[in-house]
Amino acid sequence: MNFELTQEQILIKKTARDFADNELAQGAVERDEKKIWPKEYIKQMAGLGFMGMMVDPKWEGGGMDSISYAIAIEEISRVDASAGVIMSVNNSLVCYLLEKFASDQIKGKYLKSLAAGDKLGAFSLSEPQSGSDASNMKTIAIKKGSYYHINGTKNWVTNGISSDYVILFAITEKGVGHKGISCFIIEKTLDGFEAGKAENKLGIRSSDTCELYLDDVKVPVENLIGQEGEGFKIALSVLDGGRIGIASQALGIAQASLNASISYSKERVQFGKPISKNQAIQFKIADMAMEIEAARLLIYQAAWKKDHNQDYGHYASMAKVYASEVAMKASTQCVQIHGGYGYIRESGIERLMRDAKITQIYEGTSEIQRVVIAREALK
Repeated sequence: MNFELTQEQILIKKTARDFADNELAQGAVERDEKKIWPKEYIKQMAGLGFMGMMVDPKWEGGGMDSISYAIAIEEISRVDASAGVIMSVNNSLVCYLLEKFASDQIKGKYLKSLAAGDKLGAFSLSEPQSGSDASNMKTIAIKKGSYYHINGTKNWVTNGISSDYVILFAITEKGVGHKGISCFIIEKTLDGFEAGKAENKLGIRSSDTCELYLDDVKVPVENLIGQEGEGFKIALSVLDGGRIGIASQALGIAQASLNASISYSKERVQFGKPISKNQAIQFKIADMAMEIEAARLLIYQAAWKKDHNQDYGHYASMAKVYASEVAMKASTQCVQIHGGYGYIRESGIERLMRDAKITQIYEGTSEIQRVVIAREALK
């Protein structure tokens, strides 16, 4: 078993790290404070090939493997987790879904521009009454001639305001539960489509999250992805890959917490010596380092299995649960090590803790991931 990164992966890591440190880091605290969407930086990420990393080059993607993608997400999220989730949604939930399930007509019309980063995508599954219970959705799509007429409300949509296209799930057949859910790609310029105001969130504040309102939106029948009734299956398949992205985002937050803790503990002098000389601090840092490395290995294993067409769903769940819990723990300890300085907004330290929390919630809560893991273990 080879644990060494390939030359291509090493180059991607360096490229992502250099961009994150030299460009993305500028103004990250202010963007968080003022909820400023990082438009210019997303353009630069597109120029680096980070918005469609795993898509086949014939569809304008980078043709990279999932480990390379995980590496890039970690490095971006280490500096700005908001940019990390914008990138993750476009790659894992939008481009991957279109490449795997959409017709060539849809790929030519939508995937190329999304993978190139010329357009941005959003993924809309959740509704006010259906979070973890996604099959309880109420949004309905009724076929009339050459159009589906869609009505309903969606919520918790990352990129919902800034995106151009939305992958959206709706009921096409009532009374059959998840077997009646279908998947569509929708242009946000269609009549009757409206994005709500940006939610005022605890963390990842420079990414936008909103509700979507659909009032008799007419979607061409050719914008159906797959067949009617296949939407739930498509969503579950895509979310498996999405969890690798969110786990990598969490890993970046955790690594940033460790880096900041090491740096500060060497500089901060109390009782005549750096606090890094105190065993209490050393043990915190040791735990962070150990758990971060374990999380990284779980993520790489899930990514490797995905690339080798092996069953990876529960491995992705393990990676997401563990990495998100490591991120929450590491960021909390980072604030503790920094003391009062870590608690003020200007430091940027408390942002790590606020950003970490959402990784335990979105794209499947830790509780739902444990259900997936337990189901596999108990087979």
